[in-house]
Amino acid sequence: MTTIRQRRVEKGTEAAEDQPSEEKNVKPDGKILSDHAGGKLWNILSITVGGIVAISLGLLTSVYVATLHENDLWFSNIKEVEREISFRTECGLYYSYYKQMIQAASIQQGLHGLVYDNKTESVRTINILERMNVYQEVFLSILYRILPIQQYLEPVYFYIYTLFGLQAVYVIALYVTSWLLSGTWLSGLLAACWYITNRIDTTRVEFTIPLRENWALPFFAVQIAAITYLLRTPLQPVRERWTLMAVFIATFLFSLTWQFNQFMMLIQALALFILDCFDMLPTAKVMWLYIIQISGLLLVCVLQFFNSMILGSLLISFNASVLIARTIQKNLKKGGLLNRLGKLILHVLLVLCLTLLINKFIKKILNLESDEHIFKFLKAKFGFGATRDFDANLYLCEEAFGLLPLNTFSRLSDTLLFYVYIFVLSLMTVAAVIVAFRNLSGSNQVQFMEKMEECTITLKPDAAYNLMHTVLFGCLALSTMRMKYLWTSHMCVFASFGLCSTEVWKLILKCIRLYTSQRMHVIKYSIPIITLLYISYKFWPGIMDELSELREFYDPDTVELMNWIKSNTPNTAVFAGSMQLLAGVKLCTGRTLTNHPHYEDKNLRERTKQIYQIYAKRSPEDVYRILRSFGTDYVILEDSICYERRHSRGCRLRDLLDVANGHL
Repeated sequence: MTTIRQRRVEKGTEAAEDQPSEEKNVKPDGKILSDHAGGKLWNILSITVGGIVAISLGLLTSVYVATLHENDLWFSNIKEVEREISFRTECGLYYSYYKQMIQAASIQQGLHGLVYDNKTESVRTINILERMNVYQEVFLSILYRILPIQQYLEPVYFYIYTLFGLQAVYVIALYVTSWLLSGTWLSGLLAACWYITNRIDTTRVEFTIPLRENWALPFFAVQIAAITYLLRTPLQPVRERWTLMAVFIATFLFSLTWQFNQFMMLIQALALFILDCFDMLPTAKVMWLYIIQISGLLLVCVLQFFNSMILGSLLISFNASVLIARTIQKNLKKGGLLNRLGKLILHVLLVLCLTLLINKFIKKILNLESDEHIFKFLKAKFGFGATRDFDANLYLCEEAFGLLPLNTFSRLSDTLLFYVYIFVLSLMTVAAVIVAFRNLSGSNQVQFMEKMEECTITLKPDAAYNLMHTVLFGCLALSTMRMKYLWTSHMCVFASFGLCSTEVWKLILKCIRLYTSQRMHVIKYSIPIITLLYISYKFWPGIMDELSELREFYDPDTVELMNWIKSNTPNTAVFAGSMQLLAGVKLCTGRTLTNHPHYEDKNLRERTKQIYQIYAKRSPEDVYRILRSFGTDYVILEDSICYERRHSRGCRLRDLLDVANGHL
């Protein structure tokens, strides 16, 4: 069992930056001051300083997580086999393809080995580029081979430094999104600081480096920043085209690097759909975003050799249904309140029916069953009947797929993030409801809304999108702990935006009849600065202590196992065992596997269930017959599974197998 033990070493003032259109400097007699040149110069200076701060924080974050990784494992000092063992479960599987490409005689031979792979699953030849999202490993390996850096940088360091470098992109994207929303880079600074001080809940890159989400989430953050810019006040045609291109590139890279891309973008598409229904976003831009999502996913589908799971995704069916429904239903946003509500209900029903029909048709044509385990899991998770299905129960028993633990909120509250987030979310939700009602009401309710105007905020499209985004991804995180990283990082953006927002403070001060422009600006800048000072005072010493704590990787049993396999078994030997351990076997020894952790294939799921019969109540003859049918030469039995203590009775692997087999 891997542990991290203590290392044994010998002792040796920003001014207002609102958008120019927000406020005008007016004399008492009504004449506008002619300080346009000075204002333009100040904006340039502000953007320059804000950009430098963003890049600096991004680079500091990269160095921070890289240092934590080195300090935890003493990565620079341990053996190569120990470095590889530190890439646990599916992380080791993904990294093995990078290693395979590096060690291949040529790039062409390496690619051929991935397209016609017969070592990842015994007695089968599979296309790794079709099955898994490993184009990033292919790209990095080719880059490493062609760049003159082999003498200065080991392949593993080139790999992990790239991932840590992407953290800089991630933080800069969060910073820019908050800046765009609030109009001041102070908001971006606060968002980045919250991201760093809440590192436990915002990222896990330092100990799960090759995980797909660590590749994908930086591009997702860039996409959100580009969408936020796109939804601002009307852009010039050239800027709008470049922004749409940025959204497309970020969407494509996000989709290419993570197998769960379709589910995340489906939630994003739902956010756009809801806001468009309430007339809170420009319809033309929303249609472009639907098309971009479909185009990006289809391009990935082509690169993944027409992966059927992508073609059968709910995202493609949903987006196509929305586009069809908008073509069929004319004048959707005209009429009074009741008329609009009736049209809206029909529109939603039409989209849902079309989505189900199109998705059913595609899956029927392609005979697609790759994602059925996800729907079985969701059905069981939300209480729509108990299940004896092995795959669904395997997910249900994993803590990562359970509800978000309550202690998460206490950690987020320590930095004031959660308190500020709830405060901003409540205000923005009320504003969104009022704006949605006003939009649906049309001319019949104008007088009513005018009476409320004194305490009403006009919700801008970019703020509306980020509000719906954080609500939907918050629901996802609350229901599935593994997905919390999509929410908590955006929580930093949303909370910092609200704390530095002119609209939020103007709304509050007007409602309590204390609004003046000077008072609003004082509050807008003083409260974020006080928050930053509090965070620095409370958490800086802890960060310094964390960076000074030195540990080292320690897993002698697994190291001994990998060395024994390399020394005592032929290169063609086939190994059976748990998914998690076999990924390490492939990476460290290059031996052939019977199964592995990449679970998005029906045949592999069935194969894994069969291999796991070694832990079930089955006769030796049955187990031997099953193992030989997959060409198994060696079986690795693990004490941690045989005498499992991690899960309670009913969730142990042997219990799940006995339930699925009908023995319990």
